[in-house]
Amino acid sequence: MTPLLSRPVVVKIGGSMMDDEEALAGLCAALAGLHRGSAGPAPEPLVLVHGGGKDINRHLAWLGEEPVFKDGMRVTGAAALKVVEMTLSGYVNKKLVGLLNAGGAAAAGLSGVDGPTFFCEPISPELGQVGRITQVDTGLVSTLLAGGFLPVVSPISVDRAQAHYNVNADDAASALAAGLGASKLIFVSDVEGVRGADGARLPSLDGPAIEALIRDGVASGGMIPKLRSCLAALRQGIGQVEICKWTNRQAFAEQVEGRANTGTIIR
Repeated sequence: MTPLLSRPVVVKIGGSMMDDEEALAGLCAALAGLHRGSAGPAPEPLVLVHGGGKDINRHLAWLGEEPVFKDGMRVTGAAALKVVEMTLSGYVNKKLVGLLNAGGAAAAGLSGVDGPTFFCEPISPELGQVGRITQVDTGLVSTLLAGGFLPVVSPISVDRAQAHYNVNADDAASALAAGLGASKLIFVSDVEGVRGADGARLPSLDGPAIEALIRDGVASGGMIPKLRSCLAALRQGIGQVEICKWTNRQAFAEQVEGRANTGTIIR
């Protein structure tokens, strides 16, 4: 395997970003430019990890299935898992690959099943086939990076018996970034960053500050598991984690390259 010239940047997208066609096309064009090196002095080794919860809900509705959540996590039985996997590893993954390749990136789609890349274990019987990642094998992703490709990764994972599981995409991105020794992990969210008690964006945070935001109830809803994923990534050796909102191509390129900060940087 050819060694990587530099540590990759892992970018995770999901949520409302996947529903905004214009923003999604702009983000993929920006990633393609970074991958080609057109936005800076040298190409960035990039990995894109994605979710797609709203698409899953729509596809479940087509089949007459209602989404069920417990403690903020999707209950995923055998029938629902088929829809989740088809949506994430099929429809969403290939949509992103197509957009990236339209911008000139050599994108290649895969999931945690391929390789395999993500090994997991079930979280609880109540959640069904929902797993937590226990091991990452970066061999396939590293091979793609060394070959000049931009890997696009769905979080569907396997256990040791090769049974498939739905895994939180934030957790998958954190685990993959740690396994790759990424220089940074960037969550592209529908908010411009983490907000303090006064509602203003916090440009930087550390572990104790995050725990205080959660403890004091300032962080709430979906931001809590995202912040916990950030902490897990830091503990696994990633230099910094960033949460930012998509605004435009130039601002995003500057965020990736460390020339500006329009979100929250967590160290």
